[in-house]
Amino acid sequence: MRSFLVALLLMSAAIVQAQLTKLPAFGKVDKATLGMKECSFDKNAGAMIIFDEAESFFKLDMESLISPVFQQTDHRTRIKIFNKKGFDQADVKIRYRNDRSISIKNFRAQTYNLDAAGNIVVTKVDKSSVYDKQINKRYSERVFVFADIKEGSVIEYEYILDGASADVWYFQRPIPVEFSRFIVNFPQELVITTVPNTTMPLKKGKDKGVSDNFSWYTMEHIPALTNEPFMSSREDYLQRLEIRVMAIDLPGLPRKSLMRTWPGIIKELIEDEDFGKQLKRNLPRTADLDAALKQLNDPYQKMRVIHKYVRDNMEWNNYENIWAINGVRSAWKDKKGTSGEINLILINLLRDADLKVSPVLVSTRDNGTVNTAVAGYDQFNKVLAYVEIGNRHYVLDATERITPTDLIPLEVMASEGLVIEKSDNFEWGWKVLWDDKHKFTNSVFLNASIDEKGRMSGIANITSYDYEKIQALEILKKGKDKLQESKITQPGISIDSFMVSNADNDTLPLGLDFKFTASASSSGEYNYFSVNHFADLEKNPFVADERQTDIFYGALQDYTMTGVIYLPDGYVMEELPKNTKMITPDTSIVFKRFTSFTGGTFNFRVSLQFKSPAYATGSYEVLKEFFKKMYAMLNEKFVYTKK
Repeated sequence: MRSFLVALLLMSAAIVQAQLTKLPAFGKVDKATLGMKECSFDKNAGAMIIFDEAESFFKLDMESLISPVFQQTDHRTRIKIFNKKGFDQADVKIRYRNDRSISIKNFRAQTYNLDAAGNIVVTKVDKSSVYDKQINKRYSERVFVFADIKEGSVIEYEYILDGASADVWYFQRPIPVEFSRFIVNFPQELVITTVPNTTMPLKKGKDKGVSDNFSWYTMEHIPALTNEPFMSSREDYLQRLEIRVMAIDLPGLPRKSLMRTWPGIIKELIEDEDFGKQLKRNLPRTADLDAALKQLNDPYQKMRVIHKYVRDNMEWNNYENIWAINGVRSAWKDKKGTSGEINLILINLLRDADLKVSPVLVSTRDNGTVNTAVAGYDQFNKVLAYVEIGNRHYVLDATERITPTDLIPLEVMASEGLVIEKSDNFEWGWKVLWDDKHKFTNSVFLNASIDEKGRMSGIANITSYDYEKIQALEILKKGKDKLQESKITQPGISIDSFMVSNADNDTLPLGLDFKFTASASSSGEYNYFSVNHFADLEKNPFVADERQTDIFYGALQDYTMTGVIYLPDGYVMEELPKNTKMITPDTSIVFKRFTSFTGGTFNFRVSLQFKSPAYATGSYEVLKEFFKKMYAMLNEKFVYTKK
């Protein structure tokens, strides 16, 4: 669903024809660059990419036994480090596939500094500090660290990735980029397309004199994509160019498609030793699980028991993938494995219990949205269990120890998953992972009194359901004191006797009960108090003038604050604000506030509902104005005085 909910904000910008700019040769760094103090278009940046370039060469060899298309990519990057915030740019990792046809060649890297006399000092990266680390049997990475890094350093590296080309070129990076260019060079017998996903100016050049198809794409002065409140994956919004090898088109012969298809991907996965064949492994039985299941006939209860058993007995090594690289039997024996191994174990056990379960390939929120129009399993970073019971479906992740069985993990909520329903005959389909019954739901109740000095004290109860409970439990993992601290978001408030209930019960909401005291606020004969406490609605997240990304909550939301405040004897409320109801133009957000005062008692009820999990960038101005008015009312001070 995420691909439906997230707006098409990455529209291709107009492409302007340009000439090929010649970059400085490797090692040719001028003193002006070394003396640069800041990025001209992002003065707070700790580092800046001066230039980032890759050129992909494609050749055709129809007699090759490996692949008819040979690929090679030359990479070169130069970075300016302004201050200590940019020192992490000196730690570099280059990932590549473990394939006998792929290797890194002609690697070199060095650091440039100015000495006290103003001379340029070059420090080469020692070969002994460069090594290739195998992540697993599918991927490795080249790891190296630049030496002699200081404030003001310039670092530079280049290499050739032999046997591979970039599928995506990112013009935009986590730090600002002054100049970025991707060059593609291929013969006319190959059909290759480049698809820009950009909103900033993109320049394109083409030169028939170099080869049959020699094109380059350039962007300049690209700001870093900063984190914005409630943004989803950075990958979805980075300025980028997608490169697709489409077909071989030889004269006089039918065009041969090189595009992968989803049916082909499904077939590969089912026949893969690390995926499909692992779904047919018979895992050794465990007496305690068998005993627990023997007493159950209800499919839902069986699912809950198996899910809990795997969660409690398997340790995740924090590596996300879709594969059982070491095999499910080995992981089951060691009680430890990757997310792929653990969840394929879960699927095996659910099948053994005669439940209707299928693997579902997903891309988590941080990993980005799957492009269903382009087939490739590299888009997925997790496999989960998709269970159907009656007319309901459940999505289970046994690496997630907090999320209960009936809750879709938030990191894949409102997305699409690829469900492989029947591995024997390659049945598959896209499923929307969505549930509008489970939300971010929080209810706050206050019962407090105000003394003669204007100090408010009383008890508070917070009841958190579904995804709100999950978020609170994540904080609770760090300690009860951390959860207590998270509820104090305003000065002058203290909490005592903090109690937590139902933290270990999947079926009940989380309860927080505590005493609180809020300091007095007055001006002359007038006294003030606020009721916006403990609901995490004290600070407006949308105050920036502009926004680059969509707002993505991932689930619906429902918040309420209710309570009674007892004034001291002889005091009354000033004129109460009018009861209010605000609704966005699309009716997807509803805010209500009701207050009353009778016999020395002030009553209030505030509610906020979000009926959509995401909002497009184009609606930001409307939302910003709505939130501005809403938070003004949420944080409004109520006035009382003596009769």
